[in-house]
Amino acid sequence: MTTLRFISSRLAQAGFGGLCAGAFVLLAPEAGFAQGRLDAHYEATLAGIPVGKGAWTIDISDDQFSASASGGTSGLLKAFAGGSGTGAAQGRVVNGAPVATNYSASTTASKKTEAIRMVLANGTIKEFAIEPEPPVDANRVPVTEAHRRGVFDPMTGSMLRVPGTADPLSPEACRTATAIFDGRMRYDLKLDFKRMETVKAEKGYHGPAVVCAVYFSPVAGYIPDRPVIKYLAAQRSIEIAFVPVAGTRILVPFWLKIPTPLGPAMLEATQFITQAMPPRVAKTQ
Repeated sequence: MTTLRFISSRLAQAGFGGLCAGAFVLLAPEAGFAQGRLDAHYEATLAGIPVGKGAWTIDISDDQFSASASGGTSGLLKAFAGGSGTGAAQGRVVNGAPVATNYSASTTASKKTEAIRMVLANGTIKEFAIEPEPPVDANRVPVTEAHRRGVFDPMTGSMLRVPGTADPLSPEACRTATAIFDGRMRYDLKLDFKRMETVKAEKGYHGPAVVCAVYFSPVAGYIPDRPVIKYLAAQRSIEIAFVPVAGTRILVPFWLKIPTPLGPAMLEATQFITQAMPPRVAKTQ
C-alpha cells in the first residue's frame, strides 16, 4: 500500500528502517468469485508517538478492482520530515483475485515530488518510469528484465488472496512467499504463521485476525551497504495482522509492527469499514 510505504519512508528519515509496507503477498488465483469494499484509516506511531496517518479504499467487483491510498506525516515527525503520498492500482479480477494492469505512486517531501508509474500484464512489468529520473548509482544492484517478470506491484501485493473454500483466516494464509517490484527495487517477502488474535478498530471491524511473521529479502535495485537494507534483511521480529474484506477471500493488513532502535514502529487501522457488495444483475429486455 503506497500509504503505508510513504509513512514508513518518513519514519526512515527519523532513524527507522522503513519497510515498503504495501509490499505483501497475493496468492495464486483460484475459483470463487466475490465482491466487496473497504474504507480504512490508519495511524503510524513510533515508540507510541503518532507520526503519520493514511487512508485506503478498495473496490472489488466480479471482473475488476480499484484501490487508492493517501497518507502523510503528522505530529512531531511532521516538523522534521513533513510530506505526503498517494498511490493507486487498477486491474482485472480473475477467479476472485485482483490482477493489476496499472500502478502509480507519488510522494512529496521537502517540496520535491517523485512519481512512479507501471503498466503490468499477468505479472510482467511492461512499462515503468520514475519522474524525475533518479541518478545512476554504480553501487546499486541492477534490475534486469528477468527481475520484472512474475512480480506484483506494492498496492495489489498488499491484498492477500487465500485460495480454497475453508475459512481464509487460518495458519495456511501465512505460509507463502512472493516477489514484489515497486518501480525501483525488486525484493521477496516470505510470510510465516505466528498466531491468531482478536483486533478492534475505533470504528468498524472487531474480530479475528491472522498474524504472520514477515521476512524481507532484497533481490535487485538496492544498494547493499545501506544500513536500512541490512537492518530489514536481518529482522526476524516483523509482524503483520491480516483481516478479511467482507464478501471476498482477500485479506488486507490491519496492523504492521517493526522493531527499531528508537522503539517499536506500528501502523494500525483506526477505522476499518468493510462490506460485501451484491453481485451485478444482467439487464434484461
